[in-house]
Formats: sequence, C-alpha cells, structure tokens
Amino acid sequence: MASTSDIRKGLCIKYNNDIYKIIEFLHVKPGKGPAFVRTKLRSVTSGKVLDNTFSAGHKIEDVRVETHKFQYLYNEGATYHFMNTEDYTQIQLPESALDRPDLLKEGEVVTVIINAEDQLPLSVEMPAHVVLKVLETEPGLKGNTATNATKPATVETGARVNVPLFINEGDNIKIDTEKGNYMERMKE
Repeated sequence: MASTSDIRKGLCIKYNNDIYKIIEFLHVKPGKGPAFVRTKLRSVTSGKVLDNTFSAGHKIEDVRVETHKFQYLYNEGATYHFMNTEDYTQIQLPESALDRPDLLKEGEVVTVIINAEDQLPLSVEMPAHVVLKVLETEPGLKGNTATNATKPATVETGARVNVPLFINEGDNIKIDTEKGNYMERMKE
C-alpha cells in the first residue's frame, strides 16, 4: 500500500477494480482546508482517461511492475507488434496502450511496463523524443520570420506537427513525444 505522497507520473495503481496509470498529478495545499492531490488517470485496459482527486494521506494500492526494452516491429490496424530486445519474444498490444502511436517509427526501442504478478503488458513508454523525416510541408517564405510563425508538416509516420517556416521537405526533426511538439532540426 502506498499513500498520496508516493504519487508520481507513470505509477500504476489499482482503482475501481481496474489498473490505471497516472499521467498527470498536482499536489494542492489550499490556504484553508486539507491538502489533496489532483490526478489524471488512464485505464491500461480500455485507454479511458479520468480525473480524480485524492485527499492527503489517502491509501492507494500500487501495482508492482517491471520494465523491459522492446523494439517496435509493425502494426496491423489497431494492434501493434513488439519484440523483446533480450530474448526476442514477441507481444501484441492494442493502440490504447500507447501514448503517441502516431510518432512510433518501425525499429524504435520503447519501454514496456509489465505487471509483475501476471506478466501481462500494461502500457508503453515512448522515448523522450524521436527524430523523424519531414515528408510534406509548404515551402517557407524568405523574410517571413518576424514572429514565431509555424506551418503544418507531415512526418514519415503520418503524424502532423507544427514546425517553423525554415523547415523543408526531407529535413530530419526532433519531436517531443510527450506533447508532440517540434524541438529542433537535426543535422544529417
């Protein structure tokens, strides 16, 4: 058993007869009244997100998990196939287990969180950032950089990302996987 002081991003807990992963949290200490923790929970079985508030000191049942490195192989519709990089076993996961499947490139190594009790995969953690090639974007206009102007771009995985005007087709860009934002242009 854990308490609200142990809440952190990525923690898996049992709540309402399901297993949830904490994707956001905020400890709140109001001037009047007791402290509490505001959380955003994602169900690892259905992918449904819900907001919940725990009062300070509330006991929560955490789930013991293990992490393993898996390589993304391919997807068939909403089913994603991964291979363990240590023993080469393969697993299939539903799209709801991934935070940002639109940024997942074949061959990418991710961390899969597995329930230690029954060895079932719970969720997939993407790397902090990925480098993807821009396939389609409008050409940038010279001199149009007075403000932080952006334009839409389609990357090799099919995801749409807003990029600065100087980015061209064929450029490799680094993308933050948590927010899906452009970070920087990568040198060849």
